[in-house]
Amino acid sequence: MQSAAAIEAVFRGARARVLATTIRVTNGDFDLAEEAVQDAFAAALARWPTEGTPDEPRGLAGLGRTQQGDRRDPRRVKLRELVAAEPQGDHAAPAELVAVPDDRLRLIYTCCHPALATEAQLALTLRTLGGLTTEEIARAFLTSPVTMAQRLVRAKSKIKEAKIPYEVPEASQLAERTGAVMSVVYLIFNEGYATTAGDAWIRRDLCREAIRLGRLVAELTGDPEAHGLVALMLLHDARRDARTDDHGDLVLLEDQDRTRWDRAQITEALALVPIALRGGPGRTACRRRSPRSTPPHPGPARPTGRRSRRCSTSWSAANPRRSSRSTARSRFAMWQGPEAGLPLVEQLAGELAGYHLWHATKADLLRRLGRHREAATAYRAALARVGSEPERRFLESRLAEVGAVR
Repeated sequence: MQSAAAIEAVFRGARARVLATTIRVTNGDFDLAEEAVQDAFAAALARWPTEGTPDEPRGLAGLGRTQQGDRRDPRRVKLRELVAAEPQGDHAAPAELVAVPDDRLRLIYTCCHPALATEAQLALTLRTLGGLTTEEIARAFLTSPVTMAQRLVRAKSKIKEAKIPYEVPEASQLAERTGAVMSVVYLIFNEGYATTAGDAWIRRDLCREAIRLGRLVAELTGDPEAHGLVALMLLHDARRDARTDDHGDLVLLEDQDRTRWDRAQITEALALVPIALRGGPGRTACRRRSPRSTPPHPGPARPTGRRSRRCSTSWSAANPRRSSRSTARSRFAMWQGPEAGLPLVEQLAGELAGYHLWHATKADLLRRLGRHREAATAYRAALARVGSEPERRFLESRLAEVGAVR
């Protein structure tokens, strides 16, 4: 007897793969594909508890039973015919459609077409491949759900109306899109590394998917920065088991049990660093570190579309939630001390005042300076904006700490 939670776990793991293939089968009709996959999940919830989970859930999109409404909708009839004829598995697409044998990679390159605005590229990829809700994406972009919903509708319409092909572009066209593709790969990873909402702080499925896609991009393009991105994600992900305790609460870096870090993954990442550095300092560069040293923390970034001219341990490609200037200033604050860093962080108020981590950073600096009343105000501001329950519990504990001291 399959529980609803077990079925949901299977669906979450298979969703991106099934949706990407269904979008291809429907010739780029995102809405129809999403409806079909959602219907399939509903059918699975009804059938799998008694029938059991199939050995190969990649065929999830074909599970929906024919309904009266479907018979009147020629799109749904055609979709069932296409799905029924579709071989299962990522490597089974017709040869003429295959540039790289993975529908998810095709989907990213479609979403990252230069005809779409940068924010539309990122939002659409997070929605389709990342599985984020419109509300979660809006929170990531510091905008309203209504505004984000409109952007997503316009992006889907643009792909359909412009007949943007569902494919990885030719080699001569790769360069103009690969930067955006790497950006969205890291955005998917970033959402998995520290989720914007929900009860779990880490979504390992998103981290694994981003690393897998990053490897495909690196293999496809040979771009040193793509190898650097893979190394960066591997280093971050290596700490996953030590980043939360048995209750799912945050464990700060200085308190983590380093014996729980994935040493094999760190070794794999460090082996990629020389490859990443062949192209010189670019958007990402990782320092060589001893096995006892700390992997770099994911750094804030901002959609700029430009190459960074300095070597950094953060990915400076697009990330709508964060700012590369914020990264540099927060690191300076930790290096030079909170008194020097606080004015730099406060200069970003106009840019990041809607972002909970800006308030949390300010609160921590004030706490370290012993200005507990001001720190409490900043912690309350962060709590008013946070969506992740583990982060909320952490901020509440800090607020209680400074409230007890004053």
